[in-house]
Amino acid sequence: MLTSLPSPYLPHAATGLLYLPRFIAKCRYVKTHGALPASYAKNYKRGCDRFLSQHLGLEPATIEKIVHASSDDATVETHLKEILPADVRAAQWNRRLVQMGMTEAGREFLLTALTAMGCADRAADIRSVPDLIDFDEGRIP
Repeated sequence: MLTSLPSPYLPHAATGLLYLPRFIAKCRYVKTHGALPASYAKNYKRGCDRFLSQHLGLEPATIEKIVHASSDDATVETHLKEILPADVRAAQWNRRLVQMGMTEAGREFLLTALTAMGCADRAADIRSVPDLIDFDEGRIP
């Protein structure tokens, strides 16, 4: 478990986009360690990483390359500013992210995941994919 990754609810300082700091942190972890642990690797540049990238009109690998080629946070931010659209539509993305898992199919996904974690009894408390991430990483008791 990577408790060092930021919550999906943490906004990116420059854009206000939720989840972007988490994706950047995952890219940085891969840069430093070569790979993510298996439970994270299966969704790396997929799932929310891909959904955010698609929202921005980018491939997840583009963001990964920026992080891997940058020596510090300021350089990452400079290069992101160069490629991100002028209007990142933060409110639209943030609403979409916090509602992931709230459809009927999404609720089934969350229940399946919670059952696999041995926590099916928490289905009423864990209402979205970001909630599931925070619960799995210990930010929701």
